[in-house]
Amino acid sequence: MKVARLLVRASGFAALWAILGGGEGWSIGVPVIFIAAAAAPVVAPASRWSLAGLARFVPYFFWNSLRGGVDVAARALHPGLPIDPAVLRYEMRLESSVARVLMANTVTLLPGTLSADLQGNVLSVHVLNVSGAVTDMLETLERRVGDLVRHDAEARTR
Repeated sequence: MKVARLLVRASGFAALWAILGGGEGWSIGVPVIFIAAAAAPVVAPASRWSLAGLARFVPYFFWNSLRGGVDVAARALHPGLPIDPAVLRYEMRLESSVARVLMANTVTLLPGTLSADLQGNVLSVHVLNVSGAVTDMLETLERRVGDLVRHDAEARTR
């Protein structure tokens, strides 16, 4: 069964390599893929990804990436430069370190936000407009990430 899981992980990494590498560099890619597949359980132990969560996360991710780019461009090009920057501390309820890191990396794609620091479960977020609905956006993102990444006792026993 462990070999089957290794092959499934390797297939995922191979697909990612093919997409990012444009189908080239397989002489380097194949060893890297199998090293990554073998190291994944050590680097991200007991994580279980939800396919339904992924199906909901991907459109959310792309939509907010687009919104974030448009928001920053609009602010930069606006003659009055409508910003009210601040650094907010957001305490995450996510238990999994994998989920917390994913959230920290994804926050940067939300409109007017940038992850500044992650210490345990506290995420410092630089915002362009502190008067906006930043906390609501962070809570929504946290729910989406929690729905995507499961980290529980059942996954640890696998």
